[in-house]
Amino acid sequence: MTSASSIARVSRLQDDRPAFIYGTAWKKDQTKRLVKEALVQGFRRVDTAAQPRHYQEALVGEALREAYKEGIVARQDVYVQTKYTTPAGQDINNMPYDPAAPLAAQLHTSVASSLKNLRPQAEQEGDSYIDCLLLHSPLPTIEQTLQAWDVLETYVPDKIRTLGISNVTLPVLQAIYEDSAIKPSVVQNRFYPQTRYDVPLRAFCTEHGITYQSFWTLTGNPALLKSQPVQVLAQATEVSPAIALYALIMDLGVMVLNGTTSDNHMQEDLDGIRQVRNWVTSNSHDWTKISSEFDSLVKSLHT
Repeated sequence: MTSASSIARVSRLQDDRPAFIYGTAWKKDQTKRLVKEALVQGFRRVDTAAQPRHYQEALVGEALREAYKEGIVARQDVYVQTKYTTPAGQDINNMPYDPAAPLAAQLHTSVASSLKNLRPQAEQEGDSYIDCLLLHSPLPTIEQTLQAWDVLETYVPDKIRTLGISNVTLPVLQAIYEDSAIKPSVVQNRFYPQTRYDVPLRAFCTEHGITYQSFWTLTGNPALLKSQPVQVLAQATEVSPAIALYALIMDLGVMVLNGTTSDNHMQEDLDGIRQVRNWVTSNSHDWTKISSEFDSLVKSLHT
């Protein structure tokens, strides 16, 4: 008999929205080309940051504007998220604000630079908005983190639609949730053994309607990639183990960052998830068994 929890897991994977959020870190001068190609292939979510050390946010904006202008996609159909990164995460010689400025000034300057970089029309900035802005990490103290959150709340909902945080622990997330007027909508963390897969944190996100996004999903999980549920699903659906792993992690309610630099992999990954979804429709019993085994495996690695 299929349990209510397994039915919920099937429905998560079979969400008909695009499967991934495209990650733009470390793309350097190839950022514009790759973001535009991702949109052409069918990605509809883009992740970047106001952190020139690892992201080229301005080139992300150029790619988006070209895609809008050429009719590849409309602004309202793309989810764009960026981040405020503290001075500790920046290149001291290349950052979007003065690190000696007060925290509020740093935040305002960083947000202004992102709104400019990601504006939908080159000739005007007035209609620019960001779907989600994340704190790239908690600040050195919880008091500073909450102060930063208070500043970002002033932009919601006009210039920033929602707020989130990356690289966060459960106690900090709970403190933000309890203190804030605008509740977190997104958490973006590494999904890997060192954090024991964030099992309690992900449960908190599910309970409070927070989207949990994963990064380092393949790189951080060589053991999961070789695990029996992944191998069985890959064989049954005739997709690669990487796509099978993506599908099983999505089934846990996780939105996966995909930063591939291969045009072929972009299409293969999107097509592969569709292929798994189609297989699930007609093989619900087998899917329930595989997905339950994967869920149990992740939870056992947590304990």
